[in-house]
Amino acid sequence: MENRIETDSLGDIEVPGDKLFGAQTQRSLENFRIGSQIMPISVVHAFGYVKKAAAIVNEELGLLAKEKRDLIVEACDALIAGELDEHFPLVVWQTGSGTQTNMNVNEVISNWCIQKVGGKLGSKDPIHPNDDVNKSQSSNDTFPTVMHIAAMKMAKEKLLPNLHILLKALQEKAKEFMEIVKTGRTHLMDATPLTLGQEFSGYAMQIENGIKAVEKALPPISEIALGGTAVGTGINSHPKYAKRVAEVISDLTGYTFISAPNKFEALAANDAMVEMSGALRRIACSYMKIGNDIRMLGSGPRCGIGELQLPVNEPGSSIMPGKVNPTQCEAMTMVAAQVMGNDTAIAIAGSMGQFELNVFKPLMIYNLLRSMLLLGDIAKNFTEKCVSGIEPNKDRIAYHLQNSLMLATALNSKIGYDKASQIVKKAYQENKTLKEAALELNLLSEKEFDEIVDPKKMVGLTPS
Repeated sequence: MENRIETDSLGDIEVPGDKLFGAQTQRSLENFRIGSQIMPISVVHAFGYVKKAAAIVNEELGLLAKEKRDLIVEACDALIAGELDEHFPLVVWQTGSGTQTNMNVNEVISNWCIQKVGGKLGSKDPIHPNDDVNKSQSSNDTFPTVMHIAAMKMAKEKLLPNLHILLKALQEKAKEFMEIVKTGRTHLMDATPLTLGQEFSGYAMQIENGIKAVEKALPPISEIALGGTAVGTGINSHPKYAKRVAEVISDLTGYTFISAPNKFEALAANDAMVEMSGALRRIACSYMKIGNDIRMLGSGPRCGIGELQLPVNEPGSSIMPGKVNPTQCEAMTMVAAQVMGNDTAIAIAGSMGQFELNVFKPLMIYNLLRSMLLLGDIAKNFTEKCVSGIEPNKDRIAYHLQNSLMLATALNSKIGYDKASQIVKKAYQENKTLKEAALELNLLSEKEFDEIVDPKKMVGLTPS
C-alpha cells in the first residue's frame, strides 16, 4: 500500500498507508532509532481505558458530543482487546513524559474512528487526535496514569497469583519434610540441626512476606494523576473531571483507582513506582537465596551436598555424558539478578523529577513491568519444574547429620561450652565420633551422651 500524507504542527510527513498512526508517531519513528525495546503493549492497552474513560466523562460534563464519545469508546474497546496492536511501533527510548506514545494512541483512535465512518485517514474529522481523543488531558497526566493501571493489572493478574502458587508449593514441601532431621549450616559451615521442613518453611515465609510487600505497595499505585493535565493545576479540564474519571476507570478495569490527592506530586514524582520496585527487589533477593540454597543442597550427585534430589528436566551438558544441572534454580537466580538491575534503573529514574515533571517515565514502567513479568513467570515455572518434584535424599541427610560435630552444642547445658569444645576438637583432630571423644575424655557416660545428643530433641520433634 502506498504511503499517505499526514500533518502536524511541523508540517506534512509521509506515513505508511496501511497504518493508523499519524504524523507525530512517524516523526518519533524517525527521530528515535534507538534499541529494540518496544513500549509494552500493556501500557498501550492501559491507554485504552484512559481514553475511553475520558470520552465518557467529557460527554457527561457536556464537553464532547455523544456521537464522538460513541466512536471513541468503540475504538478504545478495539484497542483494549488487542485488535490494534500492530499500530504501536514506538520504542521506550523517546521523550521522558511518554508524549510520543500518548500521541500514537490519540492518532490511532482518531484514524480508526475516521475509517469507521468512511472518512479520509489523517483528516482529523470527525475525531481530532488532540481536541477530541486527548480532551481534558496532557501526556504529563495520562502517561503516569497508564503506568499505574498497567502495574496494577500486572500485579493482580500475573505476579500475585503466581507467587501464591509458589508459596503453596513451598508450604506443602515444608509440611512433607517436617520430620526429616538434617544438619544446619551457617557461614557455609556445619551448625546445629533442624528439619528439612523447617528449612523450607523459611523459604515459604520469604515468599509470603514478599506477597505482603507487593500488596502494601498497591495503594499508592491506585492513586492516579489524571486531571492534573500539564503541571498539576488541572488547566483545560473541568473541576469535576479528575474525581469522576477515576471512578470510571475503576469501573472499566475492575480495580479501584482514586484521583491522586496531590497532582503536583503525581506528575513530578513517581515514588509509587519506586516503592513497588523495592517490593519486587525484596522478592528477587528471596529468589536468589532460595534458588541458590536448593541448587547447592542438590549438588552432586556424588561429590556435592546431595541432600535434595531435583527433578531431571533435560540433559545438562553437551560434552559430559549423563550430566544433569539445576537449570530451574539457575533461571530463578538470573531472574533475581535482572530484577535487582531493573530496580537500580527505576531508583535512578525515580530521582529524576526536576521541577514539575519526572521525565524518565517510559524507562520506569518498562523495567517495572519486566520485573513483574519475570518474577511471576519464574514463580510458576519454578514451582512446576522444580519445587513440586523435589525429593529428600534421606541417606545423604542421615550421613551428614551423624557426622556433624555441631551436635555437641546440646552438651553445653550439661558440661559447659569449654568442655564441649574439647570434645569437638578431639573428635575432629582424631577423626572420631563425638561419643567416642566424650567417653575417652571421661566427661560423660554413654547413657548421658545418648540422652542429650539426640537430634530429634534438638529440633523439638521429641520432648527434651
